[in-house]
Amino acid sequence: MVDMFFLGIPYVDEWIFLGLILASFCTTFLGAISGAGGGLVLLTIMAFVFPPTVLIPVHTVVQLGTGSSRVLIMWRYVMRGTLLPFLIGAGLGAALGAQIFIALPSAVLQGMIGAFVLIVTWLPKFNRTGTLTSQYAFLGFIATFLGMFISATAVILAPFVASASADRRNYAATVAALMVIGHIMKLVAFGLLGVALAAYVPLMLSMILTGILGTWLGSRALNRISEKVFRTSLKILLTCLALRLIWIGLSKLT
Repeated sequence: MVDMFFLGIPYVDEWIFLGLILASFCTTFLGAISGAGGGLVLLTIMAFVFPPTVLIPVHTVVQLGTGSSRVLIMWRYVMRGTLLPFLIGAGLGAALGAQIFIALPSAVLQGMIGAFVLIVTWLPKFNRTGTLTSQYAFLGFIATFLGMFISATAVILAPFVASASADRRNYAATVAALMVIGHIMKLVAFGLLGVALAAYVPLMLSMILTGILGTWLGSRALNRISEKVFRTSLKILLTCLALRLIWIGLSKLT
């Protein structure tokens, strides 16, 4: 019988453990280049192992650890004017989301996120409506609120930040910084809900370490990509992720 408590971690054996830390490396490499998508891919992989009540908090911790490394590596490119309004909105989103944690159908939320991403990706003018403060306060609220249920919501931020970014480095660094803020707000909310993660510490630390390596290599690769190739690839990636979310949402409802 396979031991499903490798290192005392529920639902995990040694092969799952190795697979998850490798997945963390690959998806953070992707995330460092694209700014979005890596977290969503990792969430999808982890969903094969963990139930939702464990999946979302563990994924949040891993993403916080790897995202923080990206912010440290690329801090000089962060658009700092976005941080405070996003923080305010994220605090409100986490507070509201905590009240109905996992109460809303994930299929509906996934479909809504997918549709929203398609709109803001293909209607650039929509991205720029409102002041910087109001726009990013709204983004902080909606991304963190939905993040309580979906976790990987960088795809919501990506079209807005891409529209406002001078180049790909500003984009990748700013998305990472905003996601770090959102993850911290979510973990505070999970802590108040009494979510216990002590048994998952060995796995989370290992995934963060391999994720940091993926982030470092990905940030180096980002500097070698042309701006035109980056913008086109980002739009294609966001569209594919959005369509996938819509498909998953619809399939769960049928």
